Amino acid sequence: MSTTATASTVLASGCHLGSGCGFPAPSLDDFYFRPIFSIGAFHFTKPMLLALICSGIICWFFYYAFRRPKLVPRGAQNVGEIGYLFIRDQIARPMIGKSGDGYVPFLFSLFFFIWVMNLMEIIPIAQFPATSKYAFPLSIVLMVYFTYWYQAIKHQGFFGFLKNVVPRGVPKGVYVILVPVEWLRVLFIQPFTLSIRLFANMFAGHMLLATFMIATWYLTSASIGALFAAGSFVMVIVLTAFEMLIQALQAYIFTILTAQYIGESYSAGH
Repeated sequence: MSTTATASTVLASGCHLGSGCGFPAPSLDDFYFRPIFSIGAFHFTKPMLLALICSGIICWFFYYAFRRPKLVPRGAQNVGEIGYLFIRDQIARPMIGKSGDGYVPFLFSLFFFIWVMNLMEIIPIAQFPATSKYAFPLSIVLMVYFTYWYQAIKHQGFFGFLKNVVPRGVPKGVYVILVPVEWLRVLFIQPFTLSIRLFANMFAGHMLLATFMIATWYLTSASIGALFAAGSFVMVIVLTAFEMLIQALQAYIFTILTAQYIGESYSAGH
């Protein structure tokens, strides 16, 4: 897919304050990329490449960490074990219960894949979080919900699960509203909010960083604008630090909600 002139191409042409061109604000065009290569109707783009690179980084790191495990972990093995124990003890077991250990590899992979993809936003050259393209969070959510519904139907039956998600002990008249609301929640609202939360945070973060980075470049050539450029550059640093927190937090929220849904699929009122 080709793109129109994006902010980056305008900057590359030397657009600065006082040059006669307006501020090249980032737009949706900056989220579309020319194909690296195409095969028929299939276009391989930068976000796809970043997703593959992130997968490779994760596989390589944990293979390297555990290729020759030692009784007393050091270095990469120590980091890997801390990550594994964090997912097991802080997410899987509290949210799923005694069956949680079986889902640790899934949740572990999910957390680190999302986190590393988010981190691409602040990595030079990459400078783009693949999760800001809605197709990536949506595809992950489909995988999560396939697991969720499979376990729900297996342990409670389809109609049994729909019955169990409705709270008990409320006045009968309330069920007229409560039943459709709860069914909509588990069927549509939960998967939508799970995907849109990750997407929207990464999309907004990328737009903010891009805006202040472009502003820094745009203002530097003017003598009076240099002061504002310095302020914009400080904001880039502050927002980068803030985004690092958000990137890890969004991976954690996504993973813990996934564990919660899996826990719900095992028993009513989990």
